[in-house]
Amino acid sequence: MDMNDLEPAELRVWRAFSRGTAVDFRTAEDEDPTQGEGWGPERTVRAAVLRALLLDGPQHDGEIAALRLDGARITGVLDLQYGTVDHPVQLRHCFFEDVPQLYASRLRELDLTGSVLPGLAAATMRVEGILHLTRCRFRGPVRLGGTEIGGPLFLSGAEIIPPDTARPALRLGHATIGDDLWAPGLRTHGEVTLNSTSIAGSASLDDARLSHPDNVALDAQTLLVEGDFHMRHVRTEGWIGLRGARITGRLDLSYASLSNPGDAALRASSCTVGELWLRKSPPMEGALNLRRAQIEVLVLDPETVPADVFLSGLVYTTLTPHEPAERRLPMLERDGEGYVPDAYEQLTAAYRRAGDDHAARLVQLAKQRRLRSTRAWYGRLWGYVQDATVGYGFRPLRACAWLLSLLAVGSLAYALHHPRPLKASEAPHFNPVFYTLDLLLPVISFGQEDAFAPDGWYQALSYALIITGWILATTVVTGVTRNVSRQ
Repeated sequence: MDMNDLEPAELRVWRAFSRGTAVDFRTAEDEDPTQGEGWGPERTVRAAVLRALLLDGPQHDGEIAALRLDGARITGVLDLQYGTVDHPVQLRHCFFEDVPQLYASRLRELDLTGSVLPGLAAATMRVEGILHLTRCRFRGPVRLGGTEIGGPLFLSGAEIIPPDTARPALRLGHATIGDDLWAPGLRTHGEVTLNSTSIAGSASLDDARLSHPDNVALDAQTLLVEGDFHMRHVRTEGWIGLRGARITGRLDLSYASLSNPGDAALRASSCTVGELWLRKSPPMEGALNLRRAQIEVLVLDPETVPADVFLSGLVYTTLTPHEPAERRLPMLERDGEGYVPDAYEQLTAAYRRAGDDHAARLVQLAKQRRLRSTRAWYGRLWGYVQDATVGYGFRPLRACAWLLSLLAVGSLAYALHHPRPLKASEAPHFNPVFYTLDLLLPVISFGQEDAFAPDGWYQALSYALIITGWILATTVVTGVTRNVSRQ
């Protein structure tokens, strides 16, 4: 490019490039770049000039060339498609009239901090170092799909509000980030795509606002995060998809507000997470889907659980904070698939690992009661009998109470009215207590039942005692067998 064709502002940038000197057109550090459309020629630089500098600009021996520009109005399309730029690029607090075209480009470093752009087309771009999009304001979609970033990606405080939501607002799928994804305070209107992205460090969307009502707000299917994924205080309108994601550290949704009424708010089926934190948050407006997820530590406040959950196949090792079983069981009763037996087994195992056998028994009792509701009428009837007598074997003291009560009733009845002996000459001395025990206990015999025969309603009472004894014995044996098998 002929230097005689350069405007004064462009000439200043051209001369500073070879020495890596910064050029700052701003009149104040807090200047608002959204007003850049009205900036005059004294701070206007053509994109073609920047392209010429970056691809074949002048260099001085002993100097490191770099493009460092603040507060400029950049006109035309900055087209670096398929280009290789060996110099750092810093275009901070600038106003871009057109979408930069960086498809398949190769850059050392790119810093657009605080700039205002109509969008960004940078799919499959490769950045050796850091990509800074901090506090950028995009008025169109940002396409970073398939990018390779050797260092971290900064999107903190960025705003992406395209004119429509037909396409994703931020497309970052299939990208590779060699360090952290740092995006606290991100604001988007439309879908954010992180599917199949690999992050070598941690990710942060703390305080982010993701809006795409009735659609996917964050698509992070098969996402891989080697560290933690923080989403504290995040607010979403639309659903978060984490199906098949792998997060080695913590997925922290503390204080989050997730809203997708009528559908799932969080879809994390088949994901693998070191720790999942769902605490200090209002109930989700929408369902919680954790089908087939594998979680080492599940931090879950009962108040956070929404009205609808899907927990089939969920596996977790530790459940905190430690809450009474009565506060955890309603979650299992809300499962959209109805009775899910493995969900009860997982909760039971968690209580046992915590050493709370009482809570574990309550969960097993609740499981039997829920199972009862799925059976035919005769199965439900038998279930009610087991529940009332010995609590399906989980409350064996009830059997003692029933036996003592029936023993008292039978002993009193037969003490007042001795049954007649079958063979008076051979009959032992009648004892109402042991006679009643002979009726109640189906295995033990004291020789009283075979020697005496009651009549009238006393005979009916003996039949009732025999039947009740068999029921109690059967339920006790069932409960003992269940406990032994679990051990």
